[in-house]
Amino acid sequence: MLGDAVFHSDVLAVNGLDDRTSSKGILERAQELMADAVGADHTFFSTCGSSLSVKAAMLAAAGPHEKLVLGRDAHKAMVAGLILSGVRPVWVDPNFDPDLHLAHPPSVEAFTAAFDEHPDAKGALVTSPTPYGTCGDLAGLARMCHERGRPLLVDEAWGAHLPFHPDLPVWAMNAGADVCVTSIHKMGSGLEQSSVFHLRGDLVDPEALKSRADLLSTTSPSVLIYAALDGWRRQMAEHGRELYDHALALAGSLRERISEIKGMHVHTRDDFCGPGRASDMERSPPPGCSPG
Repeated sequence: MLGDAVFHSDVLAVNGLDDRTSSKGILERAQELMADAVGADHTFFSTCGSSLSVKAAMLAAAGPHEKLVLGRDAHKAMVAGLILSGVRPVWVDPNFDPDLHLAHPPSVEAFTAAFDEHPDAKGALVTSPTPYGTCGDLAGLARMCHERGRPLLVDEAWGAHLPFHPDLPVWAMNAGADVCVTSIHKMGSGLEQSSVFHLRGDLVDPEALKSRADLLSTTSPSVLIYAALDGWRRQMAEHGRELYDHALALAGSLRERISEIKGMHVHTRDDFCGPGRASDMERSPPPGCSPG
């Protein structure tokens, strides 16, 4: 069904391309190219999805019986990370919209109150964008964390595309986050289980982050997933802007046509963003902008 190419490409890690301890530099170079493409200091590939990446970030930021401030709109990977690490959660409620029945990322004020009550917390972890596409005030969260000498970790699984177009919400690293986790299989063209996590700054030790990921990861990583990650990076570095120009124009055209249908309402920023709701969301071009 799949043909021969996929099996010829699925080379063994040991005596193939790279392995965990005897590197020929291929994986390291691919990660360096990814970091360069998005402006991170360090980038790490995961073939076990963002569930591994999030847990690695948590374990690098806090240890057993230490505290981490997290939004209650947490993915199961965060709960698993708490169980595995023994880290004590300080929960922060998300902004819930009772009209649309959506949970938006917690506010800066909510995280600040949690840190004021638990000044010994080792860092903060927030999910942004949410699965609904709404985003938190990451710049405000980063400032608040850094004033306390604490790192901001961002589960940005739904935001792998954000670094590659100026009309998208701000990417976590550009907002000041220390670690962000992205799922290339969600918002990129990677295979299932493909994840990348990025590091910037010195509040999280890169060797600690790397070792925590190694602790959790498989010793038989899929080279097909690595290749897909590297291929997506090249596609975005060379053509990302034009691809998202076209995608956003298509979205804008579709929104405009739907809004012309009697009885239909297309949600805008006014529906999702504002006090007590989200800080930002994915944007579309203005009406009349047609795809090229």
